[in-house]
Amino acid sequence: MRKIIHVDMDCFYAAVEEKYNPQLKGKPVGIGGPPNTRSVLCTANYEARKFGVRAAIPSSQAMRLCPQLILIPPHFDLYKKESQAIRGILEIFTSLIEPLSLDEAYLDVSDSNLFAGSATLLAKEIKRLVKLETGLTISAGVAPNKFLSKVASDWRKPDGLFTIAPHQVESFVKALPIEKIFGVGRVTAQHLHEKGIKTCLDLQNYPDKELQQHFGSRALELKRYAFGIDDRPVRTSFERKSVNVEETFNADRKTLQDAINELPSLFEDWTERMSRGSYFSRLKSLQVKLKFADFEQTTLEQVFAESQPPTLKHFEALLEKAWSRRNDPVRLIGLGAKLKSTATKDINKQEEQNLESPQLQMALSY
Repeated sequence: MRKIIHVDMDCFYAAVEEKYNPQLKGKPVGIGGPPNTRSVLCTANYEARKFGVRAAIPSSQAMRLCPQLILIPPHFDLYKKESQAIRGILEIFTSLIEPLSLDEAYLDVSDSNLFAGSATLLAKEIKRLVKLETGLTISAGVAPNKFLSKVASDWRKPDGLFTIAPHQVESFVKALPIEKIFGVGRVTAQHLHEKGIKTCLDLQNYPDKELQQHFGSRALELKRYAFGIDDRPVRTSFERKSVNVEETFNADRKTLQDAINELPSLFEDWTERMSRGSYFSRLKSLQVKLKFADFEQTTLEQVFAESQPPTLKHFEALLEKAWSRRNDPVRLIGLGAKLKSTATKDINKQEEQNLESPQLQMALSY
């Protein structure tokens, strides 16, 4: 039985800005570019969220929602500094740490003998030390797996601690909204709602065959999460699967030539990242992404099998094909590549899992 802790800093970027500028405390703060650009917010503090301001909305919209909002450009050097300090605290308790970003991580403390093996008390001590040594608050969730620990860390934010013990899993997940399931975004949630599936209990009771008809290979994954099952281990190493760069423009690029003119700087940035990580030897395919003025987007991918690294001309050709799909102004251009995995897998030996697996039945006796 695993003991997993998910830790998540509260409004991390904004909290760091408040730490270095205490005059910001108690005021609505957003991290992002000026409102007269197409910048979007990285995050917003809780004072700003009261007005509906949140991450990923345009800065201009944030200012309309909260005219008194204080917009601050991101200072990633400070965020990295604080993140490293927090990582040092986490390493006191376990070496099994999977960072998800600068402000959140999974910890596997299954084999820890600290606090008589209590993951909840261990998480409480992490919160205390983070507050003591950095002045920042952190929320933590404790559960038997990654999926539920992440749900738990969000349960009592900010500065919260919530535990889902193994014997509580069955009753807890029944009322859990399907939006909380790992990987269920707005579109998938809408499709599930249309079928009357709003909670994990609804999903548990939905016929397997019909679920497979609608969601294919994802059906098993969705069903397992609905029962609170997640076998993913905490991974201390990460293998990059893609390298991408993109840019959102202050003004739409209205012609194909305007779009092509933006490629050299993007290509230079992408090449530098590929070289820095020695990724060219793993290159599998090239991609170009266009996001149009109406926020619809198209992505074009092409297998790359040449022995020499790609040139700017390769991306220009892809861009022309992608542009021809609509011939409309674009607000964003992205280019990148998918990388081959370094892991060896014999897919012929993989056994198909059935929705009626014993693990699903075992979940009912947690």
